Amino acid sequence: MTMVRMTVKGLMLDPISNSPIVVLRDDDDSTLLPIWVGVFEANAIALKLENYETPRPMTHDLLKGILGAMDAKVIRVVVNELRDSTFFARIVLSVGGNESEVDARPSDAIALALRVDAPIFVDQSVLDQAQTISPDDTQDEKVRKWFEQLNPEELGKYKM
Repeated sequence: MTMVRMTVKGLMLDPISNSPIVVLRDDDDSTLLPIWVGVFEANAIALKLENYETPRPMTHDLLKGILGAMDAKVIRVVVNELRDSTFFARIVLSVGGNESEVDARPSDAIALALRVDAPIFVDQSVLDQAQTISPDDTQDEKVRKWFEQLNPEELGKYKM
């Protein structure tokens, strides 16, 4: 199974549904993967992207603390499946020298990965199935143009 390393390019709101979208990009910036997420998860991602410290730990901060207290390390997170328009992810942990995987929503996996500086991967099969955007993609001209028109500041316009 081939995996593509990706990073969070930013967060934005879908102009049609007003739902938050986390946008992942590959290392050479040739593919963008939009994943629609919930409001709370988008806020958790936005807090970390903006380096905003909350007075009390949020859920993903709590999870980071628990993993640290148990001497567990997040090795990577992987968006590993797309089924019925729903993305699935796995958090790969190292606990006591053993590797374990935990099922997660991609938004939660990404929020945790940002907090622990773990790499984010997307399985190639997911990219093959998903509506990805690339500079030379002409299949969905309207969506491609929408993403092309977005500038880095616009991707940061998601408001908590």
